[in-house]
Amino acid sequence: MTPRIARPGRRILSSRFVVACGVLVWVGISLSATTVARQASATPAGTRPYHADVPYQTPTSLGAAAYAKILCSAVFVSGRDPEEARRNSAYFLMPPQDRDAPVSADIDRQAKRVRITVRTVTRTAQFYGDQGCVIHPEKHDGVYFTPAPVRTTLPDAQSQEWPMGDAPSKAPWPAGLDKARMQAAVDLAFADPEGLTAAMVVVHKGQIVGERYMPGMTKDTQLESWSMGKSLTATLVGLMVRDGAFALDDPAPVPEWRTPGDPRGTITVRDLMRMSSGLRFTGQDDKHLDPRTEYHDHFFIYAGAVNAFAYSVASPAEFPPNTVGRYRNSDPLTLGYLVQQTVKRRGEEYFTWPQRALFDRIGIRRQVLEPDPYGNFLLSGYDYGTARNWARLGTLYLQDGMWQGQRLLPEGWATFVSTPAPAWKRPEYGGLFWLNGVKQWNLPPDAYLMSGAGGQHTFIVPSLDLVVVRMGHQRGAGAGTKALNQSLAAIVAAISRE
Repeated sequence: MTPRIARPGRRILSSRFVVACGVLVWVGISLSATTVARQASATPAGTRPYHADVPYQTPTSLGAAAYAKILCSAVFVSGRDPEEARRNSAYFLMPPQDRDAPVSADIDRQAKRVRITVRTVTRTAQFYGDQGCVIHPEKHDGVYFTPAPVRTTLPDAQSQEWPMGDAPSKAPWPAGLDKARMQAAVDLAFADPEGLTAAMVVVHKGQIVGERYMPGMTKDTQLESWSMGKSLTATLVGLMVRDGAFALDDPAPVPEWRTPGDPRGTITVRDLMRMSSGLRFTGQDDKHLDPRTEYHDHFFIYAGAVNAFAYSVASPAEFPPNTVGRYRNSDPLTLGYLVQQTVKRRGEEYFTWPQRALFDRIGIRRQVLEPDPYGNFLLSGYDYGTARNWARLGTLYLQDGMWQGQRLLPEGWATFVSTPAPAWKRPEYGGLFWLNGVKQWNLPPDAYLMSGAGGQHTFIVPSLDLVVVRMGHQRGAGAGTKALNQSLAAIVAAISRE
C-alpha cells in the first residue's frame, strides 16, 4: 500500500518504509510530515492547516466570491443575460448549505463590477479588459497587477478560410459523408432542452461538417470552458519543451523545491503533467472535510483570491511522485508557474505571450485567460473561448502538433498526452487530457479529450480524423452529457457510412 503523510492524529511513515525506500529522500518526507502535522494540530479548526500564512475565509465568503466571478464573466465576457447566468452557472462553487440561500446581486454595468451578498457576506469581482473578470480579495477592493491589452496580429477572420479564419473553406466536402445525417447527429446534442447545450462544432478531415448554437450564442461567443484550460496549459508547456526551456523528465524547476532534502525536489515535469506529483492538496473526494467550515484546495484556488501559483508550489508532499494519480489543481497551476517564470526570464510580456506564441499561429483571435488578483493565469478553470477556438486546438493535436506545415509542439506530444498515466488506478487520464480508456463515451478507444465542468468537451479521435466540441452551462451537465453521448454515437455512424 502506498504510504502517505498522515493527518493529525495518524501515524507518520513507518521506519520500515524509510529503510526500504531510502533514507535520504523519504526521511525528509517523514520530517516534513511531522512538522506539518504539528502545525495542523495547533491551527484553529476551519483554517488552512498546510498554508498557515493564508487568512481564513468562510465557505460562505468563498462561495459568494466565486458566484461574483462567474456571473461577472458570464455578463461581461460571454454577454449572457444575468438572470439566465445566475440560474444556470453562477452557483457552481457555492457550498451545499448556501445553494438555497437568498443571493443579492448588484451588477454595475458602467464600472463592469459585480457585488454578491450571501447571508451577511459581500464579495466583489470586476472586469479587467482582456484579462476578463477577477475576484477582489476580502480586504482589498482591487487587484495587484496592471491590466494589459491582448491584440491579435491576424487579419479579419472573414478574410481567411477555416481554420485560420472563419470564411467557409473551399475544400471539397468529405466524399461519402451525408450532410443531412451529420446535421441530425449534431441536433441530438440539443434535443433535450434541460441539457443546456450552448455550442457544438464537428470537424472531419479538417473541415467543419457540423455546427450549431443555442439561441443567443454564436461562433464568436466566448463561453466558459473550465478545465479544458488544463489542456491549454499542457499546450503551453509543450511550447516550452519544444524550445528547450525544460524537458519532461527534468525535476520541476521550482526554486522552493531545490533546497537539499526537500522531498518535492524529485517531482518531474512529467509527474505534474500526469497529475501524479503527490503534493498535498485537498479535493472533492476528501470526505473528511466539513463543508460548514472547510473549503477544499481544489476549489479554493478559484474562490480564495490568493496567489494561486505560490499557494500550489508551497503545498507539502503527501505521496512519493508518480505513485498516486488524482485530479488536483496543484499540478497544472505549478506548470503554469513554470511557464510564467520562463516567459518573464525571457523579458516577454506574460499576459500577451499565449496570443503571440500559440493563438495567432492557429487562427485564434481572442481567448480570454483570467488571472488571480496577483496576475497568474488560472488556466485550471478560469478561461473562455469559442467553440471554434477549441476546435482549432483539437485539430492541432489531431495533427500531432503540426499546423500548416510548421511544427508547433514537440513530435510525439499528442501521443504523450493521450497515453494513460501509470499512477492512476484506471486508464482514464493522460497528460492534462482525459482518455476514453474506460469507454465512457460512444467513441473509439483512441479518443482523448479536453474536459471541463458543466459539460465542456473537445474530443480528438485520430482513427476517425475527427474533432468534436460541445459546450454548455453547468445546470444542464447531467442531461447534456446523456444527449451528447447519443450525438457522438450518431456522428460516428455518419462517418462510418462514408
